[in-house]
Amino acid sequence: MRTAITVIRFLVGILFILSGLIKANDPLGLSYKMQEFFEVWNTSLGANSLLASLFTYLHEHSLALSVFMIALEIMTGVALLIGWQKKLVLNTLFVLIVFFTFLTAYAFWSGKFKNCGCFGDCLPISPLTSFIKDVALLAMIVLLLAGQRFITPITSKRNINIALATSLFITIGLQWYVLNYLPLTDCLPFKKNNNIAEQMKIPANAIQDSFAMKFIYEKDGKRFEFAPEELPADLGNYKFVDRIQKLIRKGNAEPPIKGFTLNGISGTDSTAAILNQDKNILVIGEHIRSESWISELKELQAITQKKNIPIYIVTPDPQSAVKVLQENGLSNISVFSCDNTAVRTAARTNPTAYLLQKGTVIDKRSFRQIDQLIAIL
Repeated sequence: MRTAITVIRFLVGILFILSGLIKANDPLGLSYKMQEFFEVWNTSLGANSLLASLFTYLHEHSLALSVFMIALEIMTGVALLIGWQKKLVLNTLFVLIVFFTFLTAYAFWSGKFKNCGCFGDCLPISPLTSFIKDVALLAMIVLLLAGQRFITPITSKRNINIALATSLFITIGLQWYVLNYLPLTDCLPFKKNNNIAEQMKIPANAIQDSFAMKFIYEKDGKRFEFAPEELPADLGNYKFVDRIQKLIRKGNAEPPIKGFTLNGISGTDSTAAILNQDKNILVIGEHIRSESWISELKELQAITQKKNIPIYIVTPDPQSAVKVLQENGLSNISVFSCDNTAVRTAARTNPTAYLLQKGTVIDKRSFRQIDQLIAIL
């Protein structure tokens, strides 16, 4: 029994740490996934519902919740491995896995999510796979609760404290870094060396949705559904009512990049023209505010003008961006509107600067690294 508990203990601990570290690479992505859940739940609740108010609050603070949940997941995994406060840790793990199992079960049964975000964008898994994984983890944690007498610290109290403090420092430090300097591992379709135009196409090996045609007929006051090959011989005795299509298999025929359409202030679609230019720089952000990076944007523009490389601002809020640029003497930079979801995917820092060559991402920098883009140019 002791051996089995030890094996399960290390397996659960390592899985929680790995899951947390993968998500720590992109906590902003997890916060967006949380917002999806809150938005879906709120649509089924009344506006004055207490739960709706709670979900609205959590939606507004999803990034802080994301950072906390990632840190909690990693720290409980570390604590389980080293044997710190086993009762507290096991109870926390049990609450976490029950919550995660509920989320993955809802994602699977509702059919409203293609990816629950359990392992971030770097390791996307289906809701069904996530649910099965969480059920297995739930069973293992229940076994650990039953056999917790076999869980003992693996080192001294001093070393345990050092391990916990180091883990917390790394967990928070990693998340701070990627929120300011972009994820260490870019698993998004806007990563370096990807061609944006190609990523906007449906993959050649994609599976299309499959539909079944059904005919609805009425006879003697009753309605019947027939597939085309099931139509009765005495069809003349039936009255045609309707024809419907039923989805029988959901495919994956979607492009990696969706909604990336660049519309000018006049509403003209300039996506193809911009992606076909020899070189340009896109500064993409959900909110373009007058912040410290504006001065670096001016320096960037001074260099790009000499090299005849245009700079474009891409944002879902073009009016605010135009105002900020005018206030800072940058009114000659063109602004394009774009779908908010596409912008969120492209800009994991606000803003993110892209150097493109005929639509291919040559370089990609956070708002804190515009000076490095300047150095490259």
